[in-house]
Amino acid sequence: MAGHGYTTFDTSVGRCGIAWGDAGIVGVQLPEAREIETRRRLLQQLPDAREFRPPADVDYAIEGIVALLRGQAVDLGDIPVDMHGLPLFNCRVYEAIRMIPRGETRTHAEIAAKLGASGAVYSVGQAIARNPFAILVPCHRALAVTGQTSGFAGNGGIITKSRLLSIEGALAGRTTTLFDALLSVAPSRPQG
Repeated sequence: MAGHGYTTFDTSVGRCGIAWGDAGIVGVQLPEAREIETRRRLLQQLPDAREFRPPADVDYAIEGIVALLRGQAVDLGDIPVDMHGLPLFNCRVYEAIRMIPRGETRTHAEIAAKLGASGAVYSVGQAIARNPFAILVPCHRALAVTGQTSGFAGNGGIITKSRLLSIEGALAGRTTTLFDALLSVAPSRPQG
């Protein structure tokens, strides 16, 4: 296949997008308020992408993302992501984040220390904010500060991040807050 392909697909949190090339997944877009906005965000990253039926390996990635968002324990670490053209430091951050087990979190400082760049906490945060592989590089597991779910750039911001962490059981050890109680009854994002 020449260029990049993309498609959108339904999940429990709304309609997501995924793009791929010959070397693997090149982008995953969490749902925006409307499907057309999800497509627009994906195509901003990959203007050459064309809508195609996904090949088997991309179908496998979609099934894994859908299962994870439904609350199933799935490991998406074997799904190839194509980091070609991304800054080397960002690639190192993404690889470190992919190693964070489901149901656990790490702070930006812990990730920087793991990379041997303990003074690069801000740079870790910047790489996370530019993550083109939502869910496959689970940046929701990276926290600016222990116990705080702030700073998520996806649609829905910290609500989306908290939902993802809740789905994975990463918030189970905390005492329930009013926000957590409201999150559990919040309606899913509208599709369309």
